[in-house]
Amino acid sequence: MKLDEIDRRILRALQRDGRIQNVELAREVGLSPSPCLRRVKLLEDAGIIDRYVAVLNPVKAGLPLSLFARVWLTAQDAETIDRFMAAMRKLPEVMECYIMLGESDALLRVAVSDLDDYRQFQSTHLTKINGIQNVKTDVPSQVVKQTYALPLR
Repeated sequence: MKLDEIDRRILRALQRDGRIQNVELAREVGLSPSPCLRRVKLLEDAGIIDRYVAVLNPVKAGLPLSLFARVWLTAQDAETIDRFMAAMRKLPEVMECYIMLGESDALLRVAVSDLDDYRQFQSTHLTKINGIQNVKTDVPSQVVKQTYALPLR
């Protein structure tokens, strides 16, 4: 599906507020409600809109600390990587997991309450996973920008 300008306006509005009422959305993008609803449905059916979620405030949810863990695996064969990926999908503390090209094999963003919570997570989970050789953790000192909205132009 090729996006036109109206689709992009719909998507920008929904990225700002996923709970926007269709009538308000239609007014914002310059459509009447029925065609607007049809377009949203087409965007959902095409998989461009993957899902709707609530973005939580991590401090108020009791998980104010995000740490980045660089992971080195014992091997880069498909079985080791598949086993690692399956393990990461099961850990709710792992907010993001990327298989990397470069120095480390994977990069994780882990949400925890504090450093003790992370140490517990690392010793109980990360270092117990078969295939992980080494983990190095980076602690951010300040969040400069964090967004979930794609830059639709």
